[in-house]
Amino acid sequence: MEGARPGGAPPGAGPGSFPALFPPGLHGIYGECRRLYPEQPNPLQVTAILKYWLGGPDPLDYVSMYRNLGNPALNVPEHWHYVSFGLSDLYGDNRVHEFTGTDGPSGFGFELTFRLKRETGESAPPTWPAELMQGLARYVFQSENTFCSGDHVSWHSPLDNSESRIQHMLLTEDPQMQPVQTPFGIVNFLQIVGVCTEELHAAQQWNGQGILELLRTVPVAGGLWLITDMRRGETIFEIDPHLQERVDKGIETDGSNLSGVSAKCAWDDLSRPPEDDEDSRSICIGTQPRRLSGKDTEQIRETLRRGQNGLNYDRAPSRKDSLESESSAAIIPHELIRTRQLESVHLKFNQESGALIPLCLRGRLLHGRHFTYKSITGDTAITFVSTGVEGAFATEEHPYAAHGPWLQILLTEEFVERMLEDLEDLTSPEEVRLRCSHIWPREKLPSSLVLLVLESGSFQPFPQLQGSFKLPKEYSWPEKKLKVSILPDAVFDNPLH
Repeated sequence: MEGARPGGAPPGAGPGSFPALFPPGLHGIYGECRRLYPEQPNPLQVTAILKYWLGGPDPLDYVSMYRNLGNPALNVPEHWHYVSFGLSDLYGDNRVHEFTGTDGPSGFGFELTFRLKRETGESAPPTWPAELMQGLARYVFQSENTFCSGDHVSWHSPLDNSESRIQHMLLTEDPQMQPVQTPFGIVNFLQIVGVCTEELHAAQQWNGQGILELLRTVPVAGGLWLITDMRRGETIFEIDPHLQERVDKGIETDGSNLSGVSAKCAWDDLSRPPEDDEDSRSICIGTQPRRLSGKDTEQIRETLRRGQNGLNYDRAPSRKDSLESESSAAIIPHELIRTRQLESVHLKFNQESGALIPLCLRGRLLHGRHFTYKSITGDTAITFVSTGVEGAFATEEHPYAAHGPWLQILLTEEFVERMLEDLEDLTSPEEVRLRCSHIWPREKLPSSLVLLVLESGSFQPFPQLQGSFKLPKEYSWPEKKLKVSILPDAVFDNPLH
């Protein structure tokens, strides 16, 4: 990317007009910026040297940087306001985004913004947030997964490459920028909010919207406009210890809004001999799994998209979730693959995936919801469901059921409580620690990374966990005919290992 330069105004545009040839999508976003900053018609701007549609690596054509004076009456400090151009359809000619009409989203339907506290004596905005925004945009373009308000991004490195504690991000609606209707669809503005590791973990265990609301109550941690201060040295829980009580109560009441992960996992059908492969649905490491049908794949994605139903208080008080898509009343099995009931199963996870099992049990199943593991090394999928989840093909009578390589496991509340006791060491702070990772395209995931799948359907990176307990580690419940193994990454990376 080029360095910052003046260039926010359209070429040849006067203060109140736009040239006819100026791209209408760009025109719409720039018009919203002009509404907020009429006195800054030519802000500093970072632009891609070679545009993405000409083969360049940076999807964002521009990132404009404005000086915002804040609002002293609301205790909002002066800050720099960054706005992206490129996640939405700027041109309408299919050079980047497919034009699908004016009523739906323009491109991916949103642009990113970021508010960075202005340091005393700072005369120009730092440019590192523009590269941060490009990194998030590259992920969206490469994965085709969008962001939604309340999503969290595990970055695991100071956002400005300093020694800051601000190493992760939440996303929320920009407090000042309003949705824009362009000739190519609607554009919303999602603001990046820098957070500490402890705040990220709270968002994962509870939900992003709840943590954002807490950040708004602490002026030095964001305040009403959620302004990121890279010099903030304390978490909101250190600033106000009572906030941890609100998080704990929220987790107990609401559970987690994380409905699944893309990770390293596999499962075996222990009720069928390994050599009986004629009709076996056993998915073994070192064998080629049967591919999920298109219907199954969409069904799994739909379960992840619709996880929010578990938080919808307008529904019946049963709090039960649903695995059904909006367009179907029940799962319709692919005609060539029948659903099988299994007597005994063996689940296999690498360590970072296994460390999420307690979250799956406590934050999802105990709240009447489901949780899905989708393999990044094959088509295997494992969905845990609680009693009463609609649309599941696992039942209380047959708690283990497989549809091709998609396994469903139904767990009663009593058994979940027992499993939580037995799996307590998986999340022991002394035994499980985080190490750095970054966003990567899904098709080029390094062995140290899995992706979180949020209830919006979007994917977020999750760090590899390294602990002090020895692998492999096995948990077994013989009377339930269930076994869980936590295995080294090498087993998944090298099937012949």
